[in-house]
Amino acid sequence: MLDLKGKKVLVVGLGKSGLAAALFLRRRGALVTVSDTRSAEALSKEIPTLLEEGVMVEAGGHGLLTFRRQDLIVVSPGVPIDTPELVQVKSFGLPVIGELELAARFLKGRTIAVTGSNGKTTTTTLLGEILAAAGLPTLVGGNIGVPVVALIDQSAGESWSVIEVSSFQLETTDEFHPTIAVILNITPDHLDRHGSFENYCAAKERVFARQTAEDWLVLNADNAPCVAAASRAAARVYWFSAEHPVSQGAWLEQGFVVYRSAGDAAIEKIMPLSGIPLKGAHNNENVLAAVVAARLAEVPAEAIRGAVEKFHAVEHRLEYVATRNGVKFYNDSKATNVDATAKAVTAFPSGIHLILGGKDKGSPYTVLAPLLRERVRAVYTIGAAAAKIESQLRGVVPILSCKTLAEAVASAASAARSGDVVLLAPACSSYDQFENYEQRGRVFKQLVQELRG
Repeated sequence: MLDLKGKKVLVVGLGKSGLAAALFLRRRGALVTVSDTRSAEALSKEIPTLLEEGVMVEAGGHGLLTFRRQDLIVVSPGVPIDTPELVQVKSFGLPVIGELELAARFLKGRTIAVTGSNGKTTTTTLLGEILAAAGLPTLVGGNIGVPVVALIDQSAGESWSVIEVSSFQLETTDEFHPTIAVILNITPDHLDRHGSFENYCAAKERVFARQTAEDWLVLNADNAPCVAAASRAAARVYWFSAEHPVSQGAWLEQGFVVYRSAGDAAIEKIMPLSGIPLKGAHNNENVLAAVVAARLAEVPAEAIRGAVEKFHAVEHRLEYVATRNGVKFYNDSKATNVDATAKAVTAFPSGIHLILGGKDKGSPYTVLAPLLRERVRAVYTIGAAAAKIESQLRGVVPILSCKTLAEAVASAASAARSGDVVLLAPACSSYDQFENYEQRGRVFKQLVQELRG
């Protein structure tokens, strides 16, 4: 456990994680400074709270001297680790960790860490509800919206912390050691940040880097990067598959979710596939992963089945919004990469009016072409990535250039006919026009509610 009392600690980046980390550090006796490139005006909500707690604030840019005069630097997930000031102080041997790593040094009890390119929030939320339904002391947080440091004071020796972890969080870990690690899938994402798919895979694999033979790693048997990762794991590997049986783990068989423990020939029926209330085949995979992790945590099948059957779609994940003039509107603002958009599109057989665009993340959109031809009537582009999307998908389906989300919703609603679906699944991050994907999703829902009919 870190001794923080009297230590000079710099927190870089004032998002949710940065703010929570700064306050946690200060309350543990550290001398804390926060540095953010945003202006003091942009940070007007956070600065008074920090100053009241005795935290120094550097706004409008990073000062190199500020970075050098520290005993420890804690980086928020949104700050690239190749930021020049960080690169330089790391070369001097100054320790640089992330909020997740900071929290891991203090968090009590056992941890289930869920990562993957898609499905993290749904699986993390579902797992939390399964464990709670079984009567286990359960905390849920991480990239899902509640910083991990905010869970520390509630954690105890008997508690389970179910946390969603992103590649941004994992790349600054060192001692982070979950009891159960879950990688749902690895597909190209955040290439603008990580530089290559290989680097992105390596960041994801850090979730099991500190695991031992006493721990468990849950992997997707249908995803090649997950299969490859198994050979680098020291933990006991369990699998899930929507396509075929696995030696140990969960799969789909004759309309049921089934599970088998290591060394056990018997197959346990967990629940009928028809009992999963979530839309989309990809959510079957999320349920399978949650089943494996829950069984490893010794949750009985009945508790798993009951929690899954009561589970509803998480906000911004294929979330049904409303029906207007016979047209159904779905909010999948969390589809921030191409693979997530593909999964969203496959949830509907045809008649889709698809809203794409935002801040480009470096992945090609051409892979969507076959799905668009099969299921999508028209694409409505928004944001900074619009030109790239249009150039790569030109001629596949009609594409309407809409500068804003409001214009896209209006255009799609006007063109759609009864029985069609208007789907926000942007395949891009939101930072060109919105604060985050949540704000984008909320704006979409408000626009839909304001439609007539």
